[in-house]
Amino acid sequence: MTARRFFEGRGVGRHARSLETPARHAQPKTGNILVLRGSARPWPPPPIRPQLVADTGDCYPSPSSTRNEEPPMVRSRVSRLTPILLAFFAAFAIGCSTPAPAAKQFNPATPVLNRISQSGILRVGMSGDQPPFNAKTRSGQIVGIEPDLANALATGLGVRAEFVEMPFGELLGALETGRIDIVLSQMTITLERNRRVAFTTPYFVTGKAILTRSEVLAAAQNSEDLDITGLRLSALAGSTSETFVRTQLPSARLSTTLDSDQAVRLVLNGKADAMVADLPICIISVLRNPGAGLVAVSSPFTFDPIGAALPAHDPLFLNVVENFMLNLEGSGLMELLTARWFSDPGWLDEMPGPAPRPPAMPAPQ
Repeated sequence: MTARRFFEGRGVGRHARSLETPARHAQPKTGNILVLRGSARPWPPPPIRPQLVADTGDCYPSPSSTRNEEPPMVRSRVSRLTPILLAFFAAFAIGCSTPAPAAKQFNPATPVLNRISQSGILRVGMSGDQPPFNAKTRSGQIVGIEPDLANALATGLGVRAEFVEMPFGELLGALETGRIDIVLSQMTITLERNRRVAFTTPYFVTGKAILTRSEVLAAAQNSEDLDITGLRLSALAGSTSETFVRTQLPSARLSTTLDSDQAVRLVLNGKADAMVADLPICIISVLRNPGAGLVAVSSPFTFDPIGAALPAHDPLFLNVVENFMLNLEGSGLMELLTARWFSDPGWLDEMPGPAPRPPAMPAPQ
């Protein structure tokens, strides 16, 4: 069964429209549920709009849409940008590439533009397990929004992108020691991180949500509803999801994991009542595990800007990447790139299979 269409584009970037959620829960016929909870609080500018629920294979597109249709906003830009897109996406064939087998360490004091020019390589750090931002296919390629961004940036610099895969919690340390030149790995911009490294203007906005097998937990309206003594939660180690649980849900019992897949498996195997993660990861996890009874809420609890992390004290490189991000959005390419990964996620068919099916057991209440 091909991957299910589950998003309809509604604008992207910092100027995207707010997310509108339906007034009632969506009710699928069978299988998993993506709870679309009504809310007076819109989700500020993410470039996606939940359009249907995940189940065992059926899809529920809006009456006006089909699998092969592009969002109207995207369709209007394609004819004007086709020549640019041909060159832009040609870079993807080069750099969607396999991750680097090993990362050579450079002197972090060397200006980044100098060492990139000398080596001909832009070393991009990412975790490789944060779909649709970055993910590893069955063949070992790393694909997603951020690998595509990295390839476009490298092409603009006249070099090639080399993806350096590592656990999320190690990325900033690798950037500080010169093992990588830039981090593109769905990294939220925070004051604590900004004390260590520089960040570009956000290229995406998301927020914290939960993935669970309990519709009771999925009905939570705010973080206070989840601050329950003994509630078992999982989250990616070193992430803002971990920080969110520790600061906003002190009564819960937290288990941290090296990657998001491990956090999902804890929920599937009944060792955690819910996973806390960014909303897109929760939704993708529902779709990758059909029939497992997973639920993801559509209205996040936080506002999290995502940006590229760069070495501190290197204003020239920061200036180059910042201008790239602004040009990417201004040209409409960021809009098309986001639509590529959110409007028709056929790429899900290339992802590894779902986590092992847990034994039959009632969902935690």
